[in-house]
Amino acid sequence: MAQGQGSIYGINGPVVYMKDAVGFAMAEMVYVGKGRLVGEVIALRGDMTMIQVYEETGGLKVGEPVEGTGAPLAITLGPGILDNIFDGIERPLKVIAEKAGKYIERGLFVDSLDGEKKWDVALKVKPGDEVEGGSVFAVCQETASIEHRAMASPLMKRAKVVSVVPDGEYTVNDTLAVAETSEGERVELKLAQRWPIRRPRPSKERLSSAAPLLTGQRVLDTVFPIARGGTAAIPGGFGTGKTMTQHAIAKFSDAKVIVYIGCGERGNEMTEVLEDFAKLEDPKTGNNLMARTVLIANTSNMPVAAREASIYTGITLAEYYRDMGYDVAIMADSTSRWAEALRELSGRMEEMPAEEGFPAYLASRLAAFYERAGAVRTLDGGEGSVSVIGAVSPQGGDFSEPVTMNTKRFVRCFWGLDKSLAYARHYPAINWMESYSEYAGELGEWYASNVDPHFMEDRTQLLAILHAEDRLMETVKLIGQDVLPDDQKLTLEIARVIRLGFLQQNAFHPQDRDVPIRKQFGMMSTILYLYEKSKELIKAGHPMSILKKEGIFDKVIAMKNEVDNDDEGAFERYRADIDAFAAAVQEKNA
Repeated sequence: MAQGQGSIYGINGPVVYMKDAVGFAMAEMVYVGKGRLVGEVIALRGDMTMIQVYEETGGLKVGEPVEGTGAPLAITLGPGILDNIFDGIERPLKVIAEKAGKYIERGLFVDSLDGEKKWDVALKVKPGDEVEGGSVFAVCQETASIEHRAMASPLMKRAKVVSVVPDGEYTVNDTLAVAETSEGERVELKLAQRWPIRRPRPSKERLSSAAPLLTGQRVLDTVFPIARGGTAAIPGGFGTGKTMTQHAIAKFSDAKVIVYIGCGERGNEMTEVLEDFAKLEDPKTGNNLMARTVLIANTSNMPVAAREASIYTGITLAEYYRDMGYDVAIMADSTSRWAEALRELSGRMEEMPAEEGFPAYLASRLAAFYERAGAVRTLDGGEGSVSVIGAVSPQGGDFSEPVTMNTKRFVRCFWGLDKSLAYARHYPAINWMESYSEYAGELGEWYASNVDPHFMEDRTQLLAILHAEDRLMETVKLIGQDVLPDDQKLTLEIARVIRLGFLQQNAFHPQDRDVPIRKQFGMMSTILYLYEKSKELIKAGHPMSILKKEGIFDKVIAMKNEVDNDDEGAFERYRADIDAFAAAVQEKNA
């Protein structure tokens, strides 16, 4: 394919124009100017070609050359991705720092993966075997936590292996096997492959969501669960805890691989992620947490066009590990900054703006991004998933703004953060009245089989109490709590126990920061057991004031810190204490 050639006709921020250029294709990767800045063709309008440049365009001049590559913007996939940090177009920031210092030089070309590092590779094929797109032909230990499964490109036709190297140490660019198609085409199989970021990687079939992505956060796992391969949005104003909630999910979820995308966020936040994750021990493997994590850093002071690309880079990396058969979770922080990059680029291209200046295609871009989540059967016959959790930063905490509203259309979990809860130091500050999960019904069978048959029934009752409290608080605000009958006072008290003892978690407490699902159920059922026993006492004529004097409600609140995560028998002791409390009340007021 002939490569396009042209020259700069005009420059508008990150958007570069060429006039009367020929040979360029839509979405083609190009090199712009004498410094060979990386760019991508985004529009072909008559005699005008528009390019978005992923680097700072200051100093570019009209007339400088533009060179096409004949291929779309793509990233390199192979071992060496994990325990690494890249920018929005997969340039390794650690290597750049070694070469150029603290600031990224324009036009700096750095291989995404270390081409000199040797990996201890074990081949899984032999001469005469047949391979096709997605077939695993070799494995190596990428990190202490993750085995890397080298796959044939998804686009490869069925071919017969004709030669294989012996097991040993090889680089990502070494040919490990050669296969030949029925048409006589020879295909070299290597550890590394290229894939365009805007093209979803194919799979054999999409699967229904049968199991939850467990996060260790009670308000998420029990009240508003997300399925493996599901989508969730975390909208919230400044300071409500979007980033910290995503950090907690990244640290403690049962996803095998974490892709964390810092899209347009402050540099100090990404520095905190780097420093924090590098020090943490993975509770599931005992290895360093970074051994199963990759970071995409495109901070607010980096070029705006690369911010737009970073989301696609991250999800392409996630799909790659999904195709190996892993459950992957993406933390996108935040999609609002990504949408703002879309808005800026759209404005530079003089497109007609829609609501609040965002481009008219905002909804379709959001839909295309979240659509790439899902549980699938891979081309090799295994199962993997990509779960997408996107933070949204609505200005002033207004959930009616375009990014939040359009995101809400395409996700099935909505974890709305509340600034009043955050300011009251209730974390996670997820508002249980505004949040919802459409996965709860689908996951009921999993909870019944793996936790307890009464799990979903208890969850429904828990939510009913919280909704009843919300209705009662309207009355309390008008006339006070003292005039309420005792059964309604009990509802308010149990709701307080749920809020403080169940929904609120302490990220710094070793027993409370990450809670297994069985302990979550034990806590929930204990609270509801207290509710049922207290209702019986109220019906027997014992006033709420007497029940509160016994101190049982505060004792149940404290169990979240006092019960070890692996001590399932503790809840029987709490039930015995509740029975003793009920007997004591009856005896004193006989």
